[in-house]
Amino acid sequence: QVQLVESGGGLVQAGGSLRLSCAASGSIFSINTMAWYRQAPGNQRDLVAGITNGGSTNYADSVKGRFAISRDNAKNTVYLQMNSLKPEDTAVYYCKFTDLNDGMTYWGKGTLVTVSS
Repeated sequence: QVQLVESGGGLVQAGGSLRLSCAASGSIFSINTMAWYRQAPGNQRDLVAGITNGGSTNYADSVKGRFAISRDNAKNTVYLQMNSLKPEDTAVYYCKFTDLNDGMTYWGKGTLVTVSS
């Protein structure tokens, strides 16, 4: 089992920045990926950014150049630096952990990001 705890959400004005954190604990092995997803009211949950334990990253087109995902493997923590925030970035942001040894996927409870215009 893996537990995920997100933090760092809040209210920010358009153009501002926030940094989300997600700390993983439990049965964590080295081969895994971590990712951030987001879900706005009435919408599906979509991938924002992902990162492998080796540091390879991928981003949704809508956040490229504005968001940056990183991780600290020693702390089992993934970060999402969000800059130049837009009202359309408003959503609940979820952390996802995938264990590539057995394919198990775990989700955090989410943290709300609200961007005011």
